[in-house]
Amino acid sequence: MGKIYWNIAASVGLIAFSLTASAAPDRRDAGTITVLAQASQPAAPATTAAPDSKGPQDQPPPAAASPAGPTSSTSTADVVKPAKSVPGCALKFMAAEVAGKLKGRKWKEFREQECAESTTQAVFPAAIAPKYSGEPVDKARTHTCADQFTANKPTNANGGLKWIEKSGGYYSECVSRLKS
Repeated sequence: MGKIYWNIAASVGLIAFSLTASAAPDRRDAGTITVLAQASQPAAPATTAAPDSKGPQDQPPPAAASPAGPTSSTSTADVVKPAKSVPGCALKFMAAEVAGKLKGRKWKEFREQECAESTTQAVFPAAIAPKYSGEPVDKARTHTCADQFTANKPTNANGGLKWIEKSGGYYSECVSRLKS
């Protein structure tokens, strides 16, 4: 009887979480975003996966290297994605349990394989875009990063990073790279 309650609670939690996530407003203004670079072909992975890491079916595709053009230049860099929080991993575990995709794994194994810190590749701008040279430096960095993030989306060159995440995301990585 306890397992039934667990499954019901997990299902309700997942439904509430998915409704909350899908109701988040999209704050991008498509009219002001332009493409900085277009990826030509996928880059080879920089590192090999550790034996205890996720399988190839669970990993995001490798980031694509963008060609450097006369008005923009980009660079592909390794980014360390922090481990998921315990509540976030628990939701993922419950979803896998309800869907029957645990493959016999217990919580500890699942957490080590699915929620651990990982390294990925993403394409970042190498310099502030010339069209933002008249703006204050902080706004120019933000707009340049936003343009590159949008340009990376069709080719999955963001390395699975979201714009803003709790322990850093594409925005914080990009701005810190442009500052140096």
